Amino acid sequence: MLFRVGCLLLLSLCCRAFAQEEPVTYGSRLEGFDYPFEVKTFAFESQQQALEMAYMDIQPEKPNGATVVLFHGKNFCAATWEGSIAELHRAGFRVIAPDQVGFCKSSKPDAYQFTFQQLAANTRALLDSLDIKDVTVMGHSMGGMLATRFALQYPQQTRQLVMVNPIGLEDWKALGVPYRSVDQWFEREMKTSAEGIRQYQLNTYYAGEWRPEFDRWVEMQAGMFRGRGKHAVAWNSALTADMIMSQPVLYEFPLLKMPVLLLIGELDNTALGKDAAAPELQAQLGNYKVLGKTAAEQIPDAKLVVFEDLGHSPHIQAPDRFHKALLSNLVR
Repeated sequence: MLFRVGCLLLLSLCCRAFAQEEPVTYGSRLEGFDYPFEVKTFAFESQQQALEMAYMDIQPEKPNGATVVLFHGKNFCAATWEGSIAELHRAGFRVIAPDQVGFCKSSKPDAYQFTFQQLAANTRALLDSLDIKDVTVMGHSMGGMLATRFALQYPQQTRQLVMVNPIGLEDWKALGVPYRSVDQWFEREMKTSAEGIRQYQLNTYYAGEWRPEFDRWVEMQAGMFRGRGKHAVAWNSALTADMIMSQPVLYEFPLLKMPVLLLIGELDNTALGKDAAAPELQAQLGNYKVLGKTAAEQIPDAKLVVFEDLGHSPHIQAPDRFHKALLSNLVR
């Protein structure tokens, strides 16, 4: 009897240990992953279909009268702005942090003409529904390209543009990065794994420095590629990769009329499609030490703040330093 009880106990412990090691799976709309603040839904019609944008609307306890809209990157979600939302909230800003259509907790349509103009219009519609007229827009990674397009499209509504290690500071196609079709991007996205994400983030986002808290963002992304919605997630990711490659915004930097703040981790080496380029070209792409300065020179009213020892995600890698620089340079 004691032997049987002991065996059952051992089996229970083994099963529990195995369950703990099982990778986490999230739905195609990131169901099961908790955001740091309440998630709301904006329902709207676009391109002959009903869509939803998930978003967080964080109201300050002591408002300073200003609103910041946060644009996430391609491999990120509104939740990855967690630290920045907390600091902005503490400083009196109202913060709107949406997941764009095709990403995270928002709709993932089977067919959609993804353009930065369309995503900017979707965000404008969300702001109109909240009766918000005047905003600072801050974009990270792909979100930097989208925030730039929003500022160009709606200059009267944009008080300030903030770009955090934006991609698209160089035209990869013009430089010779080989073309990938949407189907080829899809095949690549379907191979996404947690280990691949972690290795890429280590080398690019955090400049070789890893801390346990970074794992949450690896699992957030990887979890969507493990569930039944993997196909929809990968397909939308492929469509947005094509959008990024085919719709550069850097040629319009001289047209920006509002104050622009560039916050650049100089150890970043991000360049979409770099892995398909010839070795000699790969070595030249994603040089943010040069790209940040060049972008600042092209923008009429730009201020450049650099972090010489940080990578693609300075707001996550060194939040104290990053937010001190951000808050001291925001237009109130």
